[in-house]
Amino acid sequence: MRVAGIMSGTSLDGIDVAIVDIRGKKIEPVAFHTVPYPKNVREAILGVSNTMTHTAAIARLHFLLGELYAEAVRETCRRCRVSLHSISLCGLHGQTIFHEGAPVNYLGRRVASTLQIGDAAIVAERTGLWTISNFRERDIAAGGRGAPLVPLADFLLFRHRRIGRVALNLGGIANITVIPAGATRDDVLAFDTGPGNMVIDALVSRMTEGRQTFDRDGRIARHAKVHDRMLASMLADPYFKLRPPKTAGREQFGQEFSSGLAATGLPLEVLIATATEFSARSVASAITAYAGEAREVIASGGGVHNRWLMRRLRELLPGFDLGTSADHGVDPDAKEAIAFAILAHEFVMSRPGNLPSATGARRAVLLGRGTPML
Repeated sequence: MRVAGIMSGTSLDGIDVAIVDIRGKKIEPVAFHTVPYPKNVREAILGVSNTMTHTAAIARLHFLLGELYAEAVRETCRRCRVSLHSISLCGLHGQTIFHEGAPVNYLGRRVASTLQIGDAAIVAERTGLWTISNFRERDIAAGGRGAPLVPLADFLLFRHRRIGRVALNLGGIANITVIPAGATRDDVLAFDTGPGNMVIDALVSRMTEGRQTFDRDGRIARHAKVHDRMLASMLADPYFKLRPPKTAGREQFGQEFSSGLAATGLPLEVLIATATEFSARSVASAITAYAGEAREVIASGGGVHNRWLMRRLRELLPGFDLGTSADHGVDPDAKEAIAFAILAHEFVMSRPGNLPSATGARRAVLLGRGTPML
């Protein structure tokens, strides 16, 4: 079955579309393309993400993103010379604007919640594809955190009978999936380690007044000095004391966090260097603590292009072999989109898509909601 996966993550850099062929246990990448978000759309998403906003803004963006996702699928097919009619199914993650996987007190009840926008009906209507969306809700209903959901794909893509591996995703938020040698689904451990690119990107955007949205190759961080006291304060964040399963997002490390750093008055290049070291240290600490016997780290996500961040990770993980998913035939930028293609396939095959050992759910459940074509 040929399946498209659509992913737009917390970095807000654009819409990733991956097309894969799935035959039994074999998953073969076919095509991948990223369509950048227009600047005004990116700003609008930030304007409704974990902040005070208006319901009209959310509703309009919900339908607009559906149109943009459908256009991204069609553009990917054109550019990569893949017939849209050869695709049977589409997995749509949507754009997360709020995620609170751990229950909190609300109106006299304990409530966990998540919200991804980008209307699946629009995608289905514009592309003609059976579109599966809303993957996180059922896991939360089953007592899980609704994240991370990529670990199933990590397990299917990187499991090895004799070699233990850690799949590392360096997106806006960083997360790891520990896959012991010969692991079953129940053996997998996964969680968000904390910020990946999110804090760095916010500070770069602030420093350049929006002209740049990321630190290309880590050039700014490489040439600035880390502020040790600030770094120690950042690493003392309560999130890092929590044991997995746990998830993180803009609620912990978003605009409020980066604005607090900027309010210290330290030079922004110093803050960018410190934020980069913050990401590297928190990731390395999590891998060291939870990798078990695994000594191979397979990195993916936009952070693999930050040469300074990758260099610091190698220096902080001397006992590990750190490579990228490209070494295993998976484009590092495509892996999360591939993951949601896989989850859509699991849904239509009536197989659970969550790993309770990763999300904390009471049981494995079917993830997603289908928008079939008639």
